[in-house]
Order: sequence, then C-alpha cells, then structure tokens
Amino acid sequence: MGSLTTARLYGILDLGYVRETEALTMGRKMLAGGVQVLQLRAKGRTPHEIVPLARELAGICRKHGVPFILNDFPELVPETGADGAHVGQDDISVAEARRLAGDTAIIGKSTHSLAQAIAAQSESPDYIGFGPLFATPTKPDYQPIGTTDITTVHRVVSLPIFCIGGIKHENLPAVLSAGTERVVIVSGILQAADVSAYCRDCLALLSAP
Repeated sequence: MGSLTTARLYGILDLGYVRETEALTMGRKMLAGGVQVLQLRAKGRTPHEIVPLARELAGICRKHGVPFILNDFPELVPETGADGAHVGQDDISVAEARRLAGDTAIIGKSTHSLAQAIAAQSESPDYIGFGPLFATPTKPDYQPIGTTDITTVHRVVSLPIFCIGGIKHENLPAVLSAGTERVVIVSGILQAADVSAYCRDCLALLSAP
C-alpha cells in the first residue's frame, strides 16, 4: 500500500461530476494516470447507495497499492474495505471517526485557515486538507484562502498537508512555487479530455526536483 508520506497527487472521485455508472471507469483512469490517494465523494447519497460502489473501488485501489478514502461515513470503512475516511470541520471529531473506522484506518481532516490547520494537529489526523486555495464550484460557500499561508502551514504543522481547492494543471506550478508538496485535484482531473494523461502530467510537475 502506498504511503501518505510519499503521496503527492490526491484525486477525488466526486459523484457531483461523474455519473455513478461511470465511476468505476473514471477511478481506473485516475489510478492508471498515477493518482496516489483516491477518495470517493458522494454527497447526498445514502450509505445503502455508497457501499456497493465503495467496495468495488476499494478492490481496484488495493490492486494498485493506493489508499482508498471515503468522504464522510467512517462507519462504512470496515464494511467496504476502504482504507480510511475524511471528515470536515463541521463533522465528527478525528477520534470519533477513528473509533468508527477502526484503529488502523487513515483519517483526514479538512482545514480552511492557518488557525484551523494548527488546531487540527492536536486531533492527530493522518493528514489534513488545506484550502480552498482558489474559488471552486466544489465548495462555493468557502472563501478562497490563497497561497500566502502555504509556507507557514508547512513549517508549523508536522503532518502531510494536501492543498486543495481550484488547483488544476495550469496553476499547479504557481502552487508549487508557493511551497506546497502535495495537492488534491478534483474537477481538473474529472473534466479532462484524457484523464490518465492529465494525472500523469500533474504528477510529473509534482515529482520534479
């Protein structure tokens, strides 16, 4: 299984962008392109609707050695074979998510400011998301935080930090120049004409010395 400490490209398979009937195909394309963490985001779906798809994605990710994360629903981690869950600022605590998901599960936490990132560290998640850096239709109610705090958050938070929010291939060089090491990309990947090639191109930028 791939490690969060070495992962650079985190992809989110968001059913707001992808039809459920096309989700497995999209997941395979993302993994073929080199996505190093894959999350299923299924807002508005019930656990009953999520479980079958999550089980299949978990199996595919396992074959690729890539951690598979559920957005929310830590209680479904054991049932689906997922590797962990991701919780938001307004969701349950990291400790409660870990209790539901299992002691060995990966638990991620969203943060939307430097203060939240510092506070999240005390909860001991396995990683944090930091953003949104830019305006994004995925999170229309969140004010973009920009790139000015990226260097600082990497200095004061000793966890893997995945910057998120409006990051695409075209602005990835600027995000990297601002000091990030890891990114989450959503719509850029899911709306690409060639998903696997897009992932490979992003990973090449992230892996450049």
